[in-house]
Amino acid sequence: MQLNVGSLDRIIRIAVGIALLALIFILPGKERWWGLIGLLPLGTGLFGFCPAYTLFGLNTCPMKARAKS
Repeated sequence: MQLNVGSLDRIIRIAVGIALLALIFILPGKERWWGLIGLLPLGTGLFGFCPAYTLFGLNTCPMKARAKS
């Protein structure tokens, strides 16, 4: 599992993940559980690996871009 999520991308993913998780405390009733979707961007941001990026051949991590040169 190689890193494929760059620094700025990771920061954005973590922020979006936390914001979505906050919906658990903001939304009423059963709608609040949609906030659990925030676990996906939070997890990919923390681990630095996105399976969808692998499927589509994307990479925002500068370390791998340098290794190819």
